[in-house]
Amino acid sequence: MDILLTHGYFLYQDPHEIQIMKPYPPLGILYISSYLKQQGFDVEVFDTTFSSMVDFQTAIIEARPSIVGIYTNMMTKRNVLKMVNFLKQQDITIVLGGPDPPHYAEEYLQQGADIIVKGEGEITLAELIPHLAKHGLTQLDLIKGIAWLDDSGCVVENEPRPMIADLSSHPFPDREAINLEQYMQIWKTHHGMSSVSVIQARGCPYTCTWCSHSVFGNTHRRRKPDDAAEELLWIKERYNPDLIWYADDVLTINHRWWYTYADELDKRGVRIPFEGISRADRLDEKMVAKLAEMGCYRLWNGSESGSQKILDAMKRKVEVRDVQAKTHLLQKYGIEAGMFIMLGYHDETIDDIADTVEHLKICNPDVFLTTVAYPIKGTPYYADVEADVLRNGNWAENADRDLTVAGRYSKRFYSFATRWMVNEVALNKARKNGGVSFPRMAKMWLNTKIGRFGMEISKNERETTGERVEKQQSQTIGLQEIG
Repeated sequence: MDILLTHGYFLYQDPHEIQIMKPYPPLGILYISSYLKQQGFDVEVFDTTFSSMVDFQTAIIEARPSIVGIYTNMMTKRNVLKMVNFLKQQDITIVLGGPDPPHYAEEYLQQGADIIVKGEGEITLAELIPHLAKHGLTQLDLIKGIAWLDDSGCVVENEPRPMIADLSSHPFPDREAINLEQYMQIWKTHHGMSSVSVIQARGCPYTCTWCSHSVFGNTHRRRKPDDAAEELLWIKERYNPDLIWYADDVLTINHRWWYTYADELDKRGVRIPFEGISRADRLDEKMVAKLAEMGCYRLWNGSESGSQKILDAMKRKVEVRDVQAKTHLLQKYGIEAGMFIMLGYHDETIDDIADTVEHLKICNPDVFLTTVAYPIKGTPYYADVEADVLRNGNWAENADRDLTVAGRYSKRFYSFATRWMVNEVALNKARKNGGVSFPRMAKMWLNTKIGRFGMEISKNERETTGERVEKQQSQTIGLQEIG
């Protein structure tokens, strides 16, 4: 075996994920697996989703891989660090990739990782694996797109690797390397329909300040429409799912591409219901009609806020009224409208939150999800608030989603704000649509009052707990200094 690929998502260890029960396979490492196999490498994938840490350790002891590559994000960070510690004891070379390690290269390397892959991993690993076999952990300055520690313990950031220009030159993700049917059965059991994920594009060119572009950058690259349609045909014939989840950042960003893709699906007789994410400004009536015709049953839009002031501060490049209009347009064509709402962005006031509540009442989305903003290192938002970022505990104990910002309203305040928002919008929907019992409506009404009162009594509470994250002095050595 040349490399074992894995990730750190253990479904049954996360109570929140157990409640949701909507797992999807790690497409990133499945793309790497298929590419490396195409290049003649011997690759194994250990899918942790339905396994345990003990299962992982047992598999490592039995397989004895010389290299283990681990996909790492904020959610899996703690598990990955445990895996790194175990692998280090086994004298195995550890390569980390994914969105989190590039901006914390020094920390991950000091925790035991040997190499950090920055950006896309396919070509980098294809060069790195034979290099490690021949040279070990020496002469690493020859490999583009990685970070590592030199003999003095300083981080060396090699020259970036260019992004993959032609995505269709690479094979489909290696779904056969895992038990995809298990994912589908979980969906079927808990949601009444099986689901398979695909991604037809990489990268997002938009400028939302809180969004990480760590892996794919600010590029936008799409597979050829016929190639993308061939994958859907293969999925239909091999797995026959009830639903497709498009994991693209902005599904309808390129209208001409999407219409061509729709034609290619028609030629192959493929029509599978689907959901995905888009933006209000990338929707018009012709596109929405086409989505409905193709079987789109739900489309998510990242509304984030009903305050134009906050949207402009986020550099979302959308208009509140347009979001409202496009939400209604989706519903006109029978497509469920989903929305993402972010509270707590920099300089948000109670009036901004009230604007968001009114925005949701006007939109009347079929479903919306809320979160409180957190600064992700490497984003413009993080840079803007860096002097006030607070962390509870040391770096290894928490992730960026655990960070908060000094001076912002407290967590208790946003708990009340969310309670008010969710119930105010639900009560408004119940009044419009009917069909809700009086006791349930009374409960909603009571929760709106509790939420609003709680906001009032906690509005003077500000985030102060935790240690400020000091702006680190760079110890990075550029190629020009080591060449």
